[in-house]
Parts: sequence; C-alpha cells; structure tokens
Amino acid sequence: MVAQGHPARGGRGWKAWDAALFAAVARQRWPGAEPVLPRLSRAADHGRLWGAVAAGMAVAGGRDGRRAALRAAGSLALASLVANTAGKGAFRRARPLLDAVPVIRQLRRQPVTSSFPSGHSASAAAFAAGAALESPGWGAAVAPVAASVAFSRVYTGVHYPSDVLAGCALGVGAALVVRALLPPAPGTPDQGPATRVPFLPEGRGLHVVVNTASGPPPLLTAPAVRIAGALPQACVDECTEDDDLAELLEKAATAAAARDGALGVCGGDGTVRLAAAVALRHGLPLAVFPGGTFNHFAGDLGLRSVEETAAAVLEQRAGKVDVAATTALGTGSVEVAEPFLNTFSIGSYPDLVRVRERWSRRVGAWPASVLAAVHVLRTCRPVDVEINGRRRSVWLLFAGNCRYSSLGPAPVRRRDLTDGRLDVRIVSGGRFARTRLLGAALTGVLARTPVYETALVRRLRVRVPGDGVHLACDGEVTAAPRELLLDKVPGGLVVYRGRG
Repeated sequence: MVAQGHPARGGRGWKAWDAALFAAVARQRWPGAEPVLPRLSRAADHGRLWGAVAAGMAVAGGRDGRRAALRAAGSLALASLVANTAGKGAFRRARPLLDAVPVIRQLRRQPVTSSFPSGHSASAAAFAAGAALESPGWGAAVAPVAASVAFSRVYTGVHYPSDVLAGCALGVGAALVVRALLPPAPGTPDQGPATRVPFLPEGRGLHVVVNTASGPPPLLTAPAVRIAGALPQACVDECTEDDDLAELLEKAATAAAARDGALGVCGGDGTVRLAAAVALRHGLPLAVFPGGTFNHFAGDLGLRSVEETAAAVLEQRAGKVDVAATTALGTGSVEVAEPFLNTFSIGSYPDLVRVRERWSRRVGAWPASVLAAVHVLRTCRPVDVEINGRRRSVWLLFAGNCRYSSLGPAPVRRRDLTDGRLDVRIVSGGRFARTRLLGAALTGVLARTPVYETALVRRLRVRVPGDGVHLACDGEVTAAPRELLLDKVPGGLVVYRGRG
C-alpha cells in the first residue's frame, strides 16, 4: 500500500513514479505559495474563478474578449461534464493520504470523489485552451492562472500528479472538440470578385431599418445612434414591437431605390432574412449591421460591428452571395419562393429554437441555448419525412446555404458564400440514435457514424406526411407545408462585406 507522500518500496511503473513525485512536492517548502495556492484552489470550486475571469474578459476585452470568454466557458462546460461524470465514474481511485502535506496547505473541506482525473485541472486547461483557440493573447493571459490551479491540486494534497496531467489532457481535448464543432470566426469569406455599388458619401442614399426587438438590450449606445454617428447622412428608422417590420423594410427599399441608394438592416438573422427578400425584389445592395443574438450571416461576411459595416459602405466594398429558397408545393395558390441566407431545418432544431427564444430574454443567449439543448435531448422525437421521394425517420434534416466548414448536425461557419450548393446533413432516427450521435461528437468520429449523413446538392424536395411539424429558416420557426422544394439563386444578392 502506498502511503501519502511515500512510494512503496519495490513499487513499479507509473504508480511508483506518481507517488514519488507527489512526495517530492509535499517535501518542498514555498513560503510565497502557502497563502496563495490553497485560496486559488478553493476559488476554482464549481467554476467560480473561471466565471469571474470570463466576465472580466467580456467587459475589458471588447469583441475579442467576449468571443474568447464564450469559447473558454463552452470548453470548460464540456470538460467538467466529462471529467465529473464519465471520468470519475469509470475510475475509482482513492485520494492521496495527507500525512506528509503541511497542514497550512490543506483544504478545509477535502473532496470525496474519485481522485482520477482532476476535474479542477480539466476545467482550468479547457478554459485556457478554449480562450487561446479564439484569441492567442487572451489564452496567454489566462494560462498562468490555469497552470497555477492545476498545480495547486497536487500542492494541497488532493490529487496525484497523474490525476492532474490526465485532467489537463482531457481539458485540452474538450477545447479541441468545441473547436471542431464551432470553429473560430473566419476572416472575410471568398465572395468572388468585387461588385460595383453606388457611392454613398456619409451614407447619403442608405436607408436603414433597426429592429429594436432583436438581440439583447444594448449595454451603452443604441445601434441606431451608432449607425447615425458613423453615417450621418443615412436615413435610420427604428422598428419597435408595435411596428410592422416588413412594411418598414418595404418603405425603406422604395425610398432607397428612388435615390439609387442601398437598403440597410440592423437585427438578427431572421430580420436580415426579411430584408434580403426585400432587397432582392428591388434590386438593391444590402448593408447588414450586426444587431441580433448570434449574427451568423454578418459574421460570415466579415462584419462584426456597426462600425465595420459603415466602413464597408463608405469604401464601397461589396460582393455577390448565394441565396437559398424554400417553395411550398401543391398549395393550390401561386408558388412563392421564400429566401433564406443561413440554414433550413426540420426536426429537433426548430424545437431548440423555440425553447431558446422563450428563455433568452430571461437568462441570456448562452444559458438559454444550454437549457434548450437539454430540453430537446430529453423530449424530442423523430420526424417522418420524404427526402427526394425516399421515406425517412430523422431527428434532424438540416440544409445550409453553401458549404459549412464545421462538423456537426447544425454547423455555423462558412468560407465560400457563392458555391451554388446546399449543405445537407441528416441525423437518422432509430434506437440509440441520440446516444450514438453524442458519443460520436465527443470522440471526434462524427463523420463516420452511420446515424449522421452529409451531401452537397443543388436542390432538395421534401415532403412531410404528418401534421404538427415545424421548420426553421434562419432561426425563425413556422409550420411546415406538406411539400416543399429547396433550391439556390447563385449570386443573387449584393451585400457589403468586411475587409479581406
């Protein structure tokens, strides 16, 4: 038996090395560390330390800090879940004995769960690696804190060194999985050659509609004020919950067309989708000002702030992008194509959107997304559909406007917005499909699991035999028609874009 701080005589292999290294740390005296490391270790309980660090990054770091904090928090959540459930459940290792550890170092409350792996180390490494994958500067800033937390677990006597190393490896792996599922925002995607657009000095001829109901409330300055400040000659109208957004967009487009100008919109992806349809009808270029919760389309254009979009308008930086469309068939009325810019889906994702929207105003976008995902995993059921004439039972049918670079059934990043294709992804139903899909995602073999299929096509015909099925286009949920056609309008929309 190995006593804490002393390897057993004749011990062999990694256990002897582990105990010897633990004993060496216990024997060392670091007077400067004694008042710091135990407090730091306690501060990291339940992620409190990292929550405070993430909040500081978000407040002090601007857009880059917020994105790094969000990725770091997501990586930590995955690492903590795996380490404290699957990890500790699979390995039942006793904690080290505290005989050789000075009392001043010991924690007031000793943990009683399995020693292997170290959950604190997994969380610390995941947070630092997640931040670094989004922003190397922020990763370098938090890395010393993460390393100190990991070392404190051996220093205070609650973990062997191998527990800490395994936890760190698990944390880095969790950050890489999150990166594979949600790659960092790319630069300006390939949108083909530049397109001529009107010269709008100080925004003259640009008519912008700001949807004040989109996204979280502004922290400081309202988007309409920022747009007017950057483009003083632009006409900016605010749409409140009492106004008709479609009517305001149509009015703004008519005025812009009369002045050979451009249509602008500030809001989330659903708002931008409505504006794109209006811009297409009037043959106008579209200026997208990020103002929603996620702003996927604006991000793929390389536009991440009101000021970046204003600069694109002033510098006449524009290009053409594809537009996808859904057309309801067999309704007995005139078939009208409804465009979408990002994603179409049937199955679990529309349910997730509905639950997320219900909670986002109360608890914020990120917690609402987590709550919605848990709800959908517990309650969602497969949907019966026909895809190109073939009957299928699916958890999810996803179609993206152009190819997405990230893995997963509902990816969020694109590099080319002019490839003329629909990125189709299907999660099949059947026994244990959810469990197999989740396991495949966590182990990095998502592309090879039989319940997940992908294809690049130019059009797709979908039939929904039953009632009560919903679809989501760019985050907006509606009842699904019995039969519909998905196709593309290559290079159909002129948009302002970020710098390459």
